[in-house]
Amino acid sequence: MKRSFVHTAVVYGAVLLLTSVAGCAGKGELRHLNLQTKPSAAPSAGTEPVKIVIEPFEDLRMNKTHVGVRSHLGGGVTLYDLKGGRPVDVIVQSLISRLQSRGWGNRAWNVSLGQAGSDAEADIIITGQVEEFSANAKSRWFSTRIETKNRFTIEAKNVVDESTTTRRVEGTRSKTVFWFNEEDVRELLVDTLNDGIDRFIADTTISEKSLRPVR
Repeated sequence: MKRSFVHTAVVYGAVLLLTSVAGCAGKGELRHLNLQTKPSAAPSAGTEPVKIVIEPFEDLRMNKTHVGVRSHLGGGVTLYDLKGGRPVDVIVQSLISRLQSRGWGNRAWNVSLGQAGSDAEADIIITGQVEEFSANAKSRWFSTRIETKNRFTIEAKNVVDESTTTRRVEGTRSKTVFWFNEEDVRELLVDTLNDGIDRFIADTTISEKSLRPVR
């Protein structure tokens, strides 16, 4: 009786394990991560009298097809893209939203999106190049490891004296979860992007209508 019970338990356990692995197989689905967040309330002191135009960033990523992939335990993958546009566009919009609400000195700045090479009237024209912006996950037994990375260059041209300030931003975040949820991927990618924007703001300053590196 005892041996029969143990045998039955082993069989059921094996079936459950195989079912679990099969259920963890990817089907090549494409999912869209929404990185858009509600902008923070702008400080009440008003916008600073410096006009900043940010032009579209150049996409230099090796893989421009998708922003990331999840490798499933049972085989197969789930692909990730961003909701609302290309990664370079999402990065630019996130930078604009942040500077409009709490940029340098934690104050609001007059920032808008311009067209590349349009010679827009501005005190500072910002351009950039994105070399990496990714979110990848790999499922293992009883856990999934998530890793996000970004690497981009931001260049600001000061119209008053035609000087430039260039900052290179790199960042990586990772976490391991027991129960996988795509919200973890989204949050980690948002945090990685915000880290880069924070670093750019911390490493630069606005002086006499020009963007300069912090010395």
